[in-house]
Amino acid sequence: MGVICSAACNPYDCPVMTDPPRSSAEETAYAEQLVADRRGKVRRLREEIGVNPYGRRIDGLISLAEARGRFVEGAEGDARHVVRVAGRVMLHRDGGKLHWLNIRDMTGDLQVAVSKKDADATSFAITELTDLGDIIVVEGPVMKTRTGETTVWASRVEMACKSIALPPDKFHGIEDPEMRYRQRYVDMYVHPEVGQTLLRRSQLMSSIRRYMDERGYLEVETPMLQSQAGGAAARPFVTHLNALDMDVYLRIAPELYLKRLLVGGMPKVYEINRNFRNEGVDRSHNPEFTMMEVYEAFGDYETMLDLTEGLIHELAVEAAGSTDGRPLLEFDGHQVSCARPFDRVTYGDLFERGLGVSMFDESVVRSQARERGLEGAASKDHWLLVSELFDRFAEQVVDSARPTFVMDFPSAISPLTRPHESRPELAYRWELFIAGMEFANSYTELNDPDVQERKFTEQLKGANVEDATFRTLDHDFLNALRVGMPPAGGLGVGIDRVMMLMTGNRSIRDVIPFPFMRPAGASGTEGS
Repeated sequence: MGVICSAACNPYDCPVMTDPPRSSAEETAYAEQLVADRRGKVRRLREEIGVNPYGRRIDGLISLAEARGRFVEGAEGDARHVVRVAGRVMLHRDGGKLHWLNIRDMTGDLQVAVSKKDADATSFAITELTDLGDIIVVEGPVMKTRTGETTVWASRVEMACKSIALPPDKFHGIEDPEMRYRQRYVDMYVHPEVGQTLLRRSQLMSSIRRYMDERGYLEVETPMLQSQAGGAAARPFVTHLNALDMDVYLRIAPELYLKRLLVGGMPKVYEINRNFRNEGVDRSHNPEFTMMEVYEAFGDYETMLDLTEGLIHELAVEAAGSTDGRPLLEFDGHQVSCARPFDRVTYGDLFERGLGVSMFDESVVRSQARERGLEGAASKDHWLLVSELFDRFAEQVVDSARPTFVMDFPSAISPLTRPHESRPELAYRWELFIAGMEFANSYTELNDPDVQERKFTEQLKGANVEDATFRTLDHDFLNALRVGMPPAGGLGVGIDRVMMLMTGNRSIRDVIPFPFMRPAGASGTEGS
């Protein structure tokens, strides 16, 4: 066991621990020797000391943060609080008859002192065989050292898990993002902020469920394995069901099943679901991701707007610790104000602001598409050109510092949405944009079975298969609409993107415990 220079030192950048450069072969041989040394300690723990190097059940453990809080100023002897804690060893200084260790759990770090005088012989022997990365259990009184460091003065030490793998260091790439995502289990203990982000995600997920439950929405589950891929414009993952000898699809959206529940009589439903889309991978997209979809009978897209605005606002208040109801979030170099009400702008107005022309003027739109180099400008459907121009040149006009609802999308690109009664080329649909990303999408749902069948058929005849919302005609869903679905509002919220905003992380991979990664050593690179 090497000596680390001070209790404040990062063990992975410590100059005392830095070895001189070695050749690749020497580096490998050195690493193999260190692993062999650890394996030797496993044997010694078993054979010489008579303890299981992989631990046992331990009751009465408290977190390191709670243990730090148990210190009582001026307490001595029996008045000191005795605690039992567990953590991974991040630092170990061997002082002969006195060992100093820093251990870490999800709540932070804590110093431990193991004295040959005060600990039993077995505990001291275990400490002498402890390496960085081991998980230990410590029991003893909480006190402070002369330098003011809160410390557990150990009377007992147990080995909970002997780590065979070498801890990461600055020469072996733990700062490499791909390595960090692949070995998240190492990333979490080396970089405590990673665990804190995942902890915040869990807490915020509970807040989302509480928000929905308090408003009378029933959480449900719908199939992830589907015979038809529908409900969204996305390329599906295809697999084969051997028992029935048929191809099936991983869910791209739960929408059509959730609407069936409205037909069945459930008035307000939601699902927090895993969706799978066989598409790009980048900072805001992962092949599998978490969405929340919500449907309310006798609601509309305004109902869903109020619900969404309230949800994002409440989550932001919690994340920012706001006390005045005007939460500010730091995200991607912006201070995002989530004070209510959020901004609103129509799709058509935003199109004009971004391109300087009306989206309703087909000849001018087609001219703009040619000038801006859009493929198929001469032959593509007018509204498809509008959509492409909007995505490339109008979205960026939205204020990044304010959540903004973009209202009233074109009906032609909203095949599940009810058209405006007075202007049918527009649909009762909005999308929520925050800091340059889409966070939510909502419709006043289409429940006329004849109109829905016509839209299905039009898409199947004319749309590019890569962009189509529907690739097959879902006869059962049409039958459900014929049975009768009440007027309804529908909503989809990108949960992973919400977590990015609430935790200040610019990459979706930072808020997913195990993001999808190309296998190590495979050719190519991940999305940026």
